[in-house]
Amino acid sequence: MTIAYFDTIAGIAGDMSLAALASAGVPFDHLSTELRKLNIEGFELSATHVQRSAIDAVHMDVVITHQPHYHRHLKDILALIHASALSAQVQERVTNIFTVLAHAEAKVHNTTVERIHFHEVGALDSIVDIVGVCIGLEYLGIERVYSSPVRLGSGGIIKTQHGMMPTPAPATIEILRDYPTILTSIPEELTTPTGAAIIKALSSGVLTDEIIRIASVGYGAGTREIQGIPNLLRVVTGTLDLPLERDESIVVETNIDDMNPQLHPFLIEQLLQAGAHDAYLIPVIMKKGRPGILLSALTDRAHLDAVTALIFRETTSIGLRIQTVSRRKLVRRTLSVRSSFGLLAAKAVERDGTTIITAEFEECKRIARERNMPLAEVMRIINTELRSSSTTTEEQP
Repeated sequence: MTIAYFDTIAGIAGDMSLAALASAGVPFDHLSTELRKLNIEGFELSATHVQRSAIDAVHMDVVITHQPHYHRHLKDILALIHASALSAQVQERVTNIFTVLAHAEAKVHNTTVERIHFHEVGALDSIVDIVGVCIGLEYLGIERVYSSPVRLGSGGIIKTQHGMMPTPAPATIEILRDYPTILTSIPEELTTPTGAAIIKALSSGVLTDEIIRIASVGYGAGTREIQGIPNLLRVVTGTLDLPLERDESIVVETNIDDMNPQLHPFLIEQLLQAGAHDAYLIPVIMKKGRPGILLSALTDRAHLDAVTALIFRETTSIGLRIQTVSRRKLVRRTLSVRSSFGLLAAKAVERDGTTIITAEFEECKRIARERNMPLAEVMRIINTELRSSSTTTEEQP
C-alpha cells in the first residue's frame, strides 16, 4: 500500500503541503498543467528553494494576478471543481476537504453549511493549494494518507477577515476535534484551517512504529522563520507493509499435573466467556518427569481479575505467571453479507492490499443445522460466493 506520511514539524498549511509534495517528487510542470483544468484565471504558481535550519525545502507561492471572486459558498467551489477536467479521484478528495472546512466554519459561526461563505479558504490561492495537493497525491500514487499528531501554536493572536482571532484559530480547533494534536507554547499559527482540513479529510490516522519502506522525502517551507523550530512540513512517501492494529494484552499461564482432563473443555469455554481473547492447553513434561498441561490464556487488563479468579476456581492451580505482551493484528471489519443462504455475518481483513472476506464459522454451523447440510458443503458454497461478485456487503456498526 502506497502512503504519504505528513510529519507536522511546525504544523501544516495548504502552501506547505503543496510545496512538500513538490519536494517529494511531483513535477512543477505537472502541477501547472493539471491546475489549468480548473478553467479559472488570475493566478500563477511559483516555486523556489529555501533553507530552514540548513535543510533544503521548497516554498510554494500562488501569485494572484487578479481576484475575480473573493467570497464563495461551498456550492460555488464544488461546482467549479465538478465542472473541471480534473480526475474523479482529485475531485473527490477536494470535495471532502472543502466539506470538512464548511462544516467547521458553520459550527464556529453558528450558521448552516449552505449559508457559510469562505474568506481566506475560499480565496483563489487556497483553492489552488487544496487542488494542487490532491493532484500531487494522485501523481505519487498515494492510496492512504497518515500523519503525526498535528502541532498547534497557542497564546498568539492572528488577523483574519473576521477580525482578530486567537491561535489556534477556532475553525482549526473545530476541524481537528477528535484527531490527535499537540498544543505547543509557540504563539504562532502553526496549523491553518486549510492544513487541518487536509489532514482531517484525507488522513487514516497517525503512525507510530509501523514498518514503512521509504520511497521519497519532501520538505515544504512556511513563509516566515519561527524561533526554536524549523518552519517545515515533511512528507514521507513509501509503502506500508501491513495495515496493523496494536494493543497491549496479558498472558496468564500455569502448569497443572493433578486435574481431571474431562474438565478441560469446560475450562476453555469458561475462560473465553470470562473475557479471554484466546485460551489453550499444551501437553508438557513437568518436574520429576510427570506429564502435565500448560494452561495459557490471553486477556486484557479489564478482564484480568475475572480470568485469574476463574482459573483458581476451576483448576487445581495455586499460582499463576502473568506477563504483559504487545499484539499486532491485521485490521478486521465486521460485515453483513448477502448470500444464497440469506444475510449472514462475516469478517474482512486486509492483507497485502487485498481485502479477504470470510464467513463467521458459527454462522456456517447455524446454516448447516437449519438446512440439514454437511458443514463442509455450506462452507464451500459460501466461500465460492464470497470470491465472486454475486454477494453484497455492508458494514456492521
